[in-house]
Amino acid sequence: MSSHPPPEPLPRAVVDNHTHLDISRDGRDITLGDLGPALAAAAAVGVHRVVQIGCDLPSARFAVQAAQEYAGVVAGVALHPNEAPRLAAAGRLEAAYAEIAELATHPRVRVIGESGLDYFRTGPDGVAAQQDSFRWHIALARRLGKPLQVHDRDAHEDVLRILAEEDAPPDTVMHCFSGDVAMARACVARGYVLSFSGTVTFKNSRDLRNALAVVPLEQVQVETDAPYLAPHPWRGKDNSPALLPQTVRVMAGVLGVSVAELCEVTSATAQRLYGPW
Repeated sequence: MSSHPPPEPLPRAVVDNHTHLDISRDGRDITLGDLGPALAAAAAVGVHRVVQIGCDLPSARFAVQAAQEYAGVVAGVALHPNEAPRLAAAGRLEAAYAEIAELATHPRVRVIGESGLDYFRTGPDGVAAQQDSFRWHIALARRLGKPLQVHDRDAHEDVLRILAEEDAPPDTVMHCFSGDVAMARACVARGYVLSFSGTVTFKNSRDLRNALAVVPLEQVQVETDAPYLAPHPWRGKDNSPALLPQTVRVMAGVLGVSVAELCEVTSATAQRLYGPW
């Protein structure tokens, strides 16, 4: 992973609000059996529960299987915004919707996500498909009475507009929040939960830490988005739930609370959002 020692264990248990344990950055296939060591390493530092997110059909199926296999895992399923244009172009979007809708009814699926908008990788031709897909997922979350996890990359205004137009679910989580103070305040006013990843620890992320500072503790979540966005000093390396304590400690400092309090409040919020593991 790196020459840096692993983080010190947390004083209280905490939840990884968003992770992709099925993805390997080196292209290696990961099986359900591979999750055991990763989850054990996370539990050893206080990360006893995770939300495994599936963002295409194979990973959505995997997320459900992982949640059935491991008590510390619950699942989220959706089509990532970058998936929607590809599926639409191939004439397979409606069939994909049907499978996601079926998977979403599973009792171990506790959140619809990640869905949203991503204008970083998808060009103008894909915007309409992304927005239609986002609206479809919002409606699914409302119909099932489940929370929604929102992906937002370079699309802040449109994300907030569509959430308002479609009457976002009462429990809406802004995954890997990347906005500024003004956007954080807007999300807080709407009652959204803001989830922060390892990016909040980066030296050049002062604006993101300023945004975190204005979020009430009860509207905060912490996540890895593993295997991406490893916190400093592991930036650029493979991320995992076992590195979450570093992000928790930086966030506690920004919020001016103890690490134990941040763990307790975010864990309680996660249980309110997703139910018991």
